[in-house]
Amino acid sequence: MTAQAHTASQDRFAIFKEHLRRQGLKSTAQRDDIAHVFFASHRHISVEELYNEVKRINPRIGYATVYRTVKLLTECGLAVERHFRDGEARYESQAEGRHHDHLICERCGKIVEFEEDRIEALQAEVARRLGFRFTGHKMELYGLCRECQRARS
Repeated sequence: MTAQAHTASQDRFAIFKEHLRRQGLKSTAQRDDIAHVFFASHRHISVEELYNEVKRINPRIGYATVYRTVKLLTECGLAVERHFRDGEARYESQAEGRHHDHLICERCGKIVEFEEDRIEALQAEVARRLGFRFTGHKMELYGLCRECQRARS
């Protein structure tokens, strides 16, 4: 982890701790472990996947505790819940001010984030032309990743 990434993770952790305090909730070692693993995951993770990863460092963790902690992270804006075609809720760490879109492999489930200024500009132009005040969007492109295309050949 780079020094910048470590600082960002610490900042997010401090925001989480402050949210717990404002809600009148205890800051527990279990919640801390869950938050740390979530911030370090750098992927779109389901509650079950997060539970399995946290369980490796804290075998006494409960599934319900992971679920409730992810909801707290979402409430305070540190996590974003995503639903792709498979229907399973996945969560990603919300990086401040960083919008991105997703490419999703329909075969293996791989999710690739990307940013493309031309797409952003085109969407804003279409909204303006059609009389919409553009406030945001989410874009998901589905297909086959390079590895699955090779496997299919």
